[in-house]
Amino acid sequence: MWHLRSPIMNAPPNTTVWQQPSALNQLGLPKRSSWQAMWRGFRCRCPNCGEGKLFRGYLKPVETCAVCGEDLSHQRADDAPPYFTIVVVGHVIVPLMAAVFFATELSVMTHLAIWLPLTLVMTLALLRPIKGALIGLQWALYMHGFDPRVEDPDAMPEGFLTREPG
Repeated sequence: MWHLRSPIMNAPPNTTVWQQPSALNQLGLPKRSSWQAMWRGFRCRCPNCGEGKLFRGYLKPVETCAVCGEDLSHQRADDAPPYFTIVVVGHVIVPLMAAVFFATELSVMTHLAIWLPLTLVMTLALLRPIKGALIGLQWALYMHGFDPRVEDPDAMPEGFLTREPG
């Protein structure tokens, strides 16, 4: 991919020059493709190699990738996967439910029999892939313990929650 930069090198000040982007990100670390890592995570695969399994249980991530050895123990998905799952499922179910409600004269019990199981199935089907995508995003952006420059990934940032004397 090429980026547009002006002015650069020996070009006249008002000249536009094409330059290949640096292989390092703003932190000075090798760039990682966020979309590729998220897609691999969505497929429940290691964000680094795309081959190893990301989960050992329904939502329990593996400590390290069995294929490439990438340390995945530092991920901190926390409450984000359920939140994004609710957003996605809600944006699909609610318009469908409204369309069926206004287009038909089904009873309330029939609506409950349709939409509650469908909501449950969609939620359970999407929760794991969405958690995988978020772990992939954290890995790609060197978030939390995925930053190799940090010795203790679980430590608080320097100066966090400190009080000045007085």
